Amino acid sequence: MVATLSTPLTKRVHLEGISWPTYQAMLKDMGDHRLTRLLYDRGWLEITMPSELHEIINRILDRIITALTEELTLKVKAYGSTTLDRADLEKGIEPDSCYYIQNADRIQARRLNLQTDPPPDLVVEVDITSSSQRRFGLYEQLQIPEVWRYQEHHGVTFYCLQSGTYRECEYSQTFPMLSAIKLGEFLTLAEAEDDNTVIRALRRWVQAELLDDAQ
Repeated sequence: MVATLSTPLTKRVHLEGISWPTYQAMLKDMGDHRLTRLLYDRGWLEITMPSELHEIINRILDRIITALTEELTLKVKAYGSTTLDRADLEKGIEPDSCYYIQNADRIQARRLNLQTDPPPDLVVEVDITSSSQRRFGLYEQLQIPEVWRYQEHHGVTFYCLQSGTYRECEYSQTFPMLSAIKLGEFLTLAEAEDDNTVIRALRRWVQAELLDDAQ
């Protein structure tokens, strides 16, 4: 069965009855350099083309995360929207962005194998016209410790994996000084200012917080 949703902001196709080998063949044929995102859940396949607004939000969040790791002198390996899949679970997903931070030293290869490698420490999901609830179920099974979810008109919510279930958290467990409210302030600033201005403001805030902690 095929279901298609198209709006000025998003294009999405749902397919059912897709085998794991077919999904893997699609990933290979489509290659790494593409805008589409694929989600596979034991025969159910979603293909999404992100909107322009989706990509704008995703890019500024990526810059914010990178700047945070630099200011806090944390190691990071950014894997972008790389495919996170498990053949034993017959599940696969491509996040908007994902990062190894706490476990950066444990990742040596460019290509991940989640049956032997730890999952990414942080995943970013940008929801503009759809709910990522089904995606959260896959992230739970892949044991992703933290997910940042952006929703238009609602801002960013932090979710931390606790006892196998995501629970909303006021502060990020990856960056304990950062609250969802504070991150929302920088995203609001991004609506009026260019990206570099936002990142400079973020860096000044982090430096001030570190100075206060040192005193």
